[in-house]
Amino acid sequence: MRRIGVVVNPIAGMGGRVGLKGTDGKVEEAINRGAQPRAPERAREALVALREAGEEVAVLTYGGVMGADVARDAGFDPAVVGRPGRGIGETGPDDTRAAVRAFVDPDVDLILFVGGDGTAVDVAETLDEQDAETPMLGVPAGVKVYSAVFAVTPRAAGEVAATYDRVEAAEVNDIDEDQYREGEVRTQLRAVANVPVDDRRQASKQLGGGTVEGIAEGFAATVAEGRTYVLGPGSTLGEIKTALGFEGTPLGVDVWRDGEVLVRDGAESDILGTLGADNTVVVSPIGGQGFIFGRGNQQISPAVIRQSETEVVASRRKLDGTGVLRVDTGDAELDEQLRGWTRVRVGRVEKRLVEVV
Repeated sequence: MRRIGVVVNPIAGMGGRVGLKGTDGKVEEAINRGAQPRAPERAREALVALREAGEEVAVLTYGGVMGADVARDAGFDPAVVGRPGRGIGETGPDDTRAAVRAFVDPDVDLILFVGGDGTAVDVAETLDEQDAETPMLGVPAGVKVYSAVFAVTPRAAGEVAATYDRVEAAEVNDIDEDQYREGEVRTQLRAVANVPVDDRRQASKQLGGGTVEGIAEGFAATVAEGRTYVLGPGSTLGEIKTALGFEGTPLGVDVWRDGEVLVRDGAESDILGTLGADNTVVVSPIGGQGFIFGRGNQQISPAVIRQSETEVVASRRKLDGTGVLRVDTGDAELDEQLRGWTRVRVGRVEKRLVEVV
């Protein structure tokens, strides 16, 4: 039986329809403007989907408006692990964090939370403080939903919670609501959390110039000892080369292993001469075209590709502009092998499934 901890931030999203662009520090004003609770109904939608998924599930939850009320309304008989003692408009982040700690003790299989990015931060940071690897999944209910830990809809959240079989790391981002209200959007990576692997989970919405920097930092943190990295041309790869500690060739191919630059601006023969037992080719698509091989990086030949794994990196904006990835290596058999779905690194830890056509 899967044990799922459910916690609801009852004020999440109340500021949206009344024009407050968030509820942090604005609950009283939102209520004065006539705001109605949004999170309970979205929680109910997710929990009904969870019950209807047909899997055997036990729900643990926090009392009253933070989960127990809506869980019972959705048809569950939940185990209540604690109570906030307050109603809508009076609960806060400390209550969410207390609920998460209460879920960790009985070792739930997943924490299903209802809220926005602020709630996601509370859940993820508390799990980190508890040294818990418990997966989390968000039911989107806030005004700001910039993190990659949310399902695309409340119903999808319930279905995924009932049926997922794998987890992966994803970014928890948040923004400053005061800056947001002034028209400035700056996301900040606040945590990395385990989440279910499913296409019904939304991509991160981290924006701005920090995205490529985040890709580079994330890549540099995952390099493996003894592995040879063939780094293609372009500005995104330039950031990666900088993160690895050297100034790369902007329009050429460089080869790096264990802190040492083996080849600068190499030809095919130079690259082949440095390959070892474990190799990774790292490329970024050409903006507007989507080519990852065969345009501007012919030095990364079929012979190089066949001896290597491939990692694709790209900003979200670039992927949004290309839609798909393309290959034209000059080797029809290899092109066919490369086609299909591949994971593209789009953030420090986040990857997006993109089709190579």
